[in-house]
Amino acid sequence: MTKSIVGIDVGGTFTDIAVLTDGRLEVHKLPSTPSDPSIGILQGVAEACPELLPQGASDPDYHVGVGRWMGDSGADFVHGSTVATNALLEGKGGRTALVTTLGFEDVLEIGRQNRAELYNLELERPPALAPWELRFGLPERVDHEGTIVEDLSPEAIQTLVGLLKEAKVDGVAVSFLFSFLNPAHEEAVLEALRTLPNKPFISISSRVLPEFREYERTSTVVVNSYVGHVMQRYLDGLENALGQGLRIMQSSGGSITARLAAEQPVRTILSGPAGGVVGAFYTGMQAGYPDIITLDMGGTSTDVSLCPGRIKETNTSNVGGYPISVPMIDIHTVGAGGGSIARVDGGGALVVGPQSAGADPGPACYGKGDQVTVTDANLVLGRLRPDQFLGGRMTLDLARAEDLISSLASVMSASMIEAAAGIIRVVNSNMERAIRAISLERGYDP
Repeated sequence: MTKSIVGIDVGGTFTDIAVLTDGRLEVHKLPSTPSDPSIGILQGVAEACPELLPQGASDPDYHVGVGRWMGDSGADFVHGSTVATNALLEGKGGRTALVTTLGFEDVLEIGRQNRAELYNLELERPPALAPWELRFGLPERVDHEGTIVEDLSPEAIQTLVGLLKEAKVDGVAVSFLFSFLNPAHEEAVLEALRTLPNKPFISISSRVLPEFREYERTSTVVVNSYVGHVMQRYLDGLENALGQGLRIMQSSGGSITARLAAEQPVRTILSGPAGGVVGAFYTGMQAGYPDIITLDMGGTSTDVSLCPGRIKETNTSNVGGYPISVPMIDIHTVGAGGGSIARVDGGGALVVGPQSAGADPGPACYGKGDQVTVTDANLVLGRLRPDQFLGGRMTLDLARAEDLISSLASVMSASMIEAAAGIIRVVNSNMERAIRAISLERGYDP
């Protein structure tokens, strides 16, 4: 069998598969499977390349078999994943503990003195990923030159192990002062915590982010542990199905092994959007347009990035209100996608997003959802053909979309068409503001 290269992008609504074999490109799209994204991936790989199926494959789970078969044959898989992103943004990570230097347990709350919104007197910060009762300060100290000035005793470590055993956490983040200069204490804690019976996901800051600035370092390692057990379980299952040729897009635009992605999932927080920027920039260069603005609209969000002759990167970002300091492409994300839910707020204004219907239940026209989305508005306006959606493999329910948009229109004192057009104008305005934020507000005139 000729070796294939398989590109996989899992979004909130659809999963896209691209298979390159002998210079021939096959592309395939199918609904995502939020309960287990790997099901959609393996099914998509099999459906994209039916000629690669083993002879006599008729088992309902044949897609699992073809995944293993292609993996064993040496196919390379590159996967843009949103598993870590969604776990962070939706608050579906694990129960996470923070182990730090005694007296610095509140660094996540104290943070920096700068305010994200200077004139907002009621600014709400996202909840700490490691709650107060799961923060443990240990008596130890390393100075600014990396010299140990207070040893970490074995007794203190064993006491910590006992407390964490009772807490039954899913993840543990360890971040001591100046550990990036001398990681001895963090390594000692790591070895001890590996004896915990429930085997939580453990990450230490000296491995995840060996840099100064304890707030950003601590926040980054806590995010890593918070999404760690979710990402590790997902990638273990996917690698078992696809073999050792699986690589994961990281936020910087390159790819890493599935094993490294499982150990440091914080590097994949912008995995999916990063692949879109890299592909768009390469296409622009091939066409003779090195200066571009990329726009990637999916089912849940829209990602935009400015590429002034190069892909811009940053080492610091804020995702869902949590500071993360790892190399990543400079991407601006807004909650505007095909599945974004439209509603009328308490003041009578039409609002679209950031909440999304996702793939399940999906837009109302998919037949299961009961909330109006951008896709429903496009269908009512005649911009989508109900019998040709997803290449004709999925039929949209126009009548259902019209009924729900009519109900929304009555609240707005507008016609059904006016309400649908208003939804599109609002979501377009949200995306326009995102483009302005990365261009005009930074001194670029597109």
